[in-house]
Amino acid sequence: MELPRFHRLRGPYYRLEGTRCRGCGAKHFPPRRVCPGCRSGDLETLAFSGRGTVYAATRVTQAPRGHGSMAPYSVALVRLEEGPLVTAQLADAGDEPPPGGTPVEMVTRKVRDSEEQGLIVYGYKFRPRLEPEKQA
Repeated sequence: MELPRFHRLRGPYYRLEGTRCRGCGAKHFPPRRVCPGCRSGDLETLAFSGRGTVYAATRVTQAPRGHGSMAPYSVALVRLEEGPLVTAQLADAGDEPPPGGTPVEMVTRKVRDSEEQGLIVYGYKFRPRLEPEKQA
């Protein structure tokens, strides 16, 4: 990843920023320029809470290039509290991926190894929530 592209992605990578359509109210991650639902271009930046639940998870044993030192690791589809489904690596989850419905929270961690330019890529991962919220 080249340095200018990396800086353009700071919002989604570190703050879990997406977009909300002012026309239909749909929320998107990653950010969109046009709403896929109503085709409106009237979108605003939205910072997601970083909390959600595991929708499905699996274990990766043969990692793609740049992720080799991290294998094996878990990857999950996380349903954010605000609605969008996000694909992310899991951190602090142990040897087995957590079951569906496990509450998780976003953390910033190293995502991949250094590239040709010497840039170590950090970004969002999800970990099991330290203290699940109490149900009322």
